[in-house]
Amino acid sequence: MRDGLSRREFMVASAGLVAASSVRAAEVWKAFPSSVVKANDDAVERGMRTQQMGSAHRFYGGVPDEHELYHAQDAGRLIQRTVAAYFCENSKYHGDERLLERVRLALQFLEREQSNNGNIDLLTTNFNSPPDTGFVVHRVANAANVARLHGGDELLADFEPFLTKAGSGLAKGGIHTPNHRWVVCAAMAQVHELFPDERYLRQIDTWLGEGIDIDEEGQYTERSTGGYNATCNEAFVTLAEKLNRPELLEPVRKNLDAMAYLVHPNGEVVTEVSNRQDRNTRATMGRYWFPLRYMTIHDKNGLYASMLAPLEPKHMSLPRLMEYRMLNGPLPAAKPIPDDYDLDLPRSGITRIRRGKMSATIIHEGNSRWMSISNGDTVINGIRFASAFFGKGQFRPETYSRSGDEFRFSQSLEGPYYQPISDASRLPVEQKNFGGSKRHRERTEVGMMRYEGRVREVPGGFDVTIGASGTDGVPLAIEINLRPDARLSGVESLGGDRYLLREGMATCAVGDDRILFGPGVAEHRYVQIRGAEDSLAGPIVYMTAYTSFETTLQFRMG
Repeated sequence: MRDGLSRREFMVASAGLVAASSVRAAEVWKAFPSSVVKANDDAVERGMRTQQMGSAHRFYGGVPDEHELYHAQDAGRLIQRTVAAYFCENSKYHGDERLLERVRLALQFLEREQSNNGNIDLLTTNFNSPPDTGFVVHRVANAANVARLHGGDELLADFEPFLTKAGSGLAKGGIHTPNHRWVVCAAMAQVHELFPDERYLRQIDTWLGEGIDIDEEGQYTERSTGGYNATCNEAFVTLAEKLNRPELLEPVRKNLDAMAYLVHPNGEVVTEVSNRQDRNTRATMGRYWFPLRYMTIHDKNGLYASMLAPLEPKHMSLPRLMEYRMLNGPLPAAKPIPDDYDLDLPRSGITRIRRGKMSATIIHEGNSRWMSISNGDTVINGIRFASAFFGKGQFRPETYSRSGDEFRFSQSLEGPYYQPISDASRLPVEQKNFGGSKRHRERTEVGMMRYEGRVREVPGGFDVTIGASGTDGVPLAIEINLRPDARLSGVESLGGDRYLLREGMATCAVGDDRILFGPGVAEHRYVQIRGAEDSLAGPIVYMTAYTSFETTLQFRMG
């Protein structure tokens, strides 16, 4: 039991608040988009169909995934959606008592899965995990608050054992990653609203005392544009709302303002800057729906309204709509998303260029995919090149500079051979130390390789220059990586999704959007260079040559 009021005392004290809240809910939440209600109903149906109902089963009340693992997160998801359906007047499940039984069974499953500390396991990686408990609490506390706001006094009491024990764990538990700080803070704020406990507030203030990790370019530490940036935004909106601290909305504004320049014309976001698992993946703003809609209405921000529009109704959450009054307010008039800019982001290590349907990301250092280009739905995921230089010839820019409208990149490599150690008795060479012995050896026959890349924006596209010099006669391959839905012409098949551009221009198209690139060159057919990074997924067009070599490739938007 938490410090302070007992459950009965708390329920009696809050009865008037619950009743008043229910009246307000009836006034504000009169109807929800039918497609959103149906999507939630469909999810409830799937969840109840798969929920484990065998009373003798170890995971009774839980929900299995495709691997037959019973994750606490999946049980939390079932609880969240099912409570919303029960209290939503537009749902086909409205008032269906069967749903309450399923919710209680799922809550009992969660209680059994809690450690003595109050935490749950993420079965694929983290155990006795406060941050993963926080993610589950987000869903379960959302459901509990929906019950509170819509007159579910009796049901609310069933949430207390899991949430208060989880809250105790969060109030003293640790974290792994930067975003986890805000995840656990938001979870404690949610539990505090339902079952007040000063320990939660003290721990929240301790975490916030470290300072909020948003930089001048609007990126959190992990720069996870496809994932954890949205997680941080959700957490700060929750904290601001639950604790009445509107100043905590400022990092959300900074990040959303930044994201306006990290969206491609087709709605995908730039993920090349991420430090997490979403790097170089396809992602949209879908996970930003909750903080984006909240801030659109809170700030009456027309830019946010335009960023929000493609996300609805697909990404709308019925449980969130039923808890947060702000989400149900009127949207402001839309203002255009920026679509004509050249923006250097040195902390993030990229330059973004947008000209209407054309969008490009130039990565300054350390990434073999040093440039990506899109024209509407047609996307070049990356431009890479490598030579067979001593099995380490993948181009990853070491230096970057910009002069006017030209971007310059370079990398220098060495390939030495080694002489005998002059005094072998002083350093016997054994199996375990041969590699370390190289620093004691004289280097001879040292090969050199100098890579250069240049990018220049020109009318209708880009010119990309690739050069390699130093050691002559080294096989080199350039690869242009495309999306699986691309239609290609002007190329020669190498089998599968591999192609060679011998001469002239290739055309890549999706729908009516096209990118032309070339001219081609093919001095050999050795395309998977030894020592190069593994081939990327999707079609790849290769060009090949021997060093020393320089070519300028034209990329034009069709």
